[in-house]
Amino acid sequence: MRHPHLVTLTVTTFVTWTGQRVTAVALPLVALEQTGDAWTTGLVGGIAGLPLLTSGWWGRRLRSRLTSGRALALLLAVQALGLTLVPVAAATTGVGAVVLCATGLVTGATSALLSPAQRALTADLAELPGHAPGTGARALAWQDLGHRVSMVFAPALGAWLLVVWGTEPLLWCEAGAVALAAGAMLTVPGVGAGAQGAAADRAPEPAPPLRAVLRGNPDLAAGLALAGVGGFTWFAFALGLALLGADLGRPGELIATGMAGYGVATVAGSLVAPAVVHRIPHVPAILASWVMFGLAYLALPVAAPDLLAVGVVSAVGGITMPFGIAALNALVVDRTTGAGRRTAFTAETVLHAGGASVGLLVGGALIGAFGAGPVLVVTGLMQVLAAAGAAVWLRARPREPAVPALSAARPPSGS
Repeated sequence: MRHPHLVTLTVTTFVTWTGQRVTAVALPLVALEQTGDAWTTGLVGGIAGLPLLTSGWWGRRLRSRLTSGRALALLLAVQALGLTLVPVAAATTGVGAVVLCATGLVTGATSALLSPAQRALTADLAELPGHAPGTGARALAWQDLGHRVSMVFAPALGAWLLVVWGTEPLLWCEAGAVALAAGAMLTVPGVGAGAQGAAADRAPEPAPPLRAVLRGNPDLAAGLALAGVGGFTWFAFALGLALLGADLGRPGELIATGMAGYGVATVAGSLVAPAVVHRIPHVPAILASWVMFGLAYLALPVAAPDLLAVGVVSAVGGITMPFGIAALNALVVDRTTGAGRRTAFTAETVLHAGGASVGLLVGGALIGAFGAGPVLVVTGLMQVLAAAGAAVWLRARPREPAVPALSAARPPSGS
């Protein structure tokens, strides 16, 4: 990935995710300390899910304007200002529920727009003359690697900094990281800047409805649906292992081992995914990733409380996930263009991240009612059966040529 602007987009992904995960170590502690109420510890994340779930409605017009680095830099600057609310309040008037809700709304709204817009801009820049075919999918795979590497080391870095600095200085880490990303994003052009031919003449267009984007692309529709199912069932892994460990007398140990195994395996897979994303069949890779993760859910209650077994099962379940994500991103890049691409990436974000928010919202009650083990089994079956159902549905459909959303066939490189 030699293009400097694609490198910038990847580095900003890594920096912002690292800042978020470092701050996440301190934020619940500050909320609990200053409010005295345990329910406020998850308020920022919970409120952030509201604009995400509704972004298909309120963000449709805004998405058509997010086609350049300058536009994304402005959005990142707004997000950085929203992130300063908590540390400023902690140093002055004190952190309360209102401040936490305001931060959650700002960060949720900006994140709902930023993530799909950044991926769409990456794919658009990769299609400019001078780039080899498949550059966009590989660049997105590198961004996923940056996200996953931060998942492994940033929480440990945050825990160390918590001891060295204390809680309040850590609250500035995410705001600082986002501000740095905003400055770097100013150097990234839009698809029309410096481009030739059709890419240069592309004018902003309103985002089409998702139905129009998916028309003629059933494999893309299946991939997005599976991302939604996977997002919703994530709570069984994140909450289920934590509560299963408490039930079995190993509080904190099962979830730490499972997350470590999953994290290391996904990083290993992400190192390989950029090189092979266009050498593997996309739909089978997507289906296999959710089948493997679902099977891991089924095996975890059997593996527990053995920590080695839990780590191995989690790693096996996670090793194929980067390939499935890279394959879905490749489908979006290959099958869509322009505003249709932004709609597809938005749908992926809303279905997966929004599904995860809904799952975490109801997951605790489900685990409390039925137990962690049964919920892991049921959610594992959901993923396996959803993948199997998607395979049957795709096989039963008559084969049709894929239709790039809202465009004719993509112009050849250099046109």
